Amino acid sequence: MASLGKVFPDFEADTTQGRIRFHEWLGDSWGILFSHPADYTPVCTTELARVVDYTDKFKARNVKMIALSCDSVEDHLGWSKDVEAFNARGGKERKDMTFPIIADPERTLAVKFGMLDPDEIDAKGIPLPARAVFIVGADKKLKLSILYPATTGRNFDEIIRVIDSLQLTATKRVATPVDWKAGDKCMVLPNIPAAEAKDIFPEHETVHLPSGKTYLRLTPQP
Repeated sequence: MASLGKVFPDFEADTTQGRIRFHEWLGDSWGILFSHPADYTPVCTTELARVVDYTDKFKARNVKMIALSCDSVEDHLGWSKDVEAFNARGGKERKDMTFPIIADPERTLAVKFGMLDPDEIDAKGIPLPARAVFIVGADKKLKLSILYPATTGRNFDEIIRVIDSLQLTATKRVATPVDWKAGDKCMVLPNIPAAEAKDIFPEHETVHLPSGKTYLRLTPQP
């Protein structure tokens, strides 16, 4: 299992872009590893199509994407054509899938990272991978993990929002409140004394609360 705040375990795997070692492949970038129950399944196809569509958004944030499914590289390559075609529906420009898909036919990585969904069983009676999302920083540490059941598709706008928050709060002394989006006001961290907060965040405001405590302080995004 991967633990939040710890170095994400390195691994080797066959992918649609050849054999990779995860840490070497990641390099100095952030990364998202997201798993899928199986190739040629409807929800997974819509998800990969959205990632293809958002390639430039992830690239602008220095984030590499890599998918995982329990099928073979050959199946992944065939499935990729379906994904690209689905994304190009309605006369949209057809985009290539530029990120790799890991082949995990023995469920080795799915088991290692706790991705299996006990409610989704294949024809052999073996659990399929759930929809895991692992966001890994350039320091190779796990920054966030989300596990969806196989029947529920992910929201990649939310994943973009989370990346914006993670990258901001990694370098600035702020937190992001509920429903925050890039450009919204942020929270001054509670452990910053009032005098120091005034110097660092001169435009911040303290929200008056019935308790009289001054822990809730808003500031423009630094």
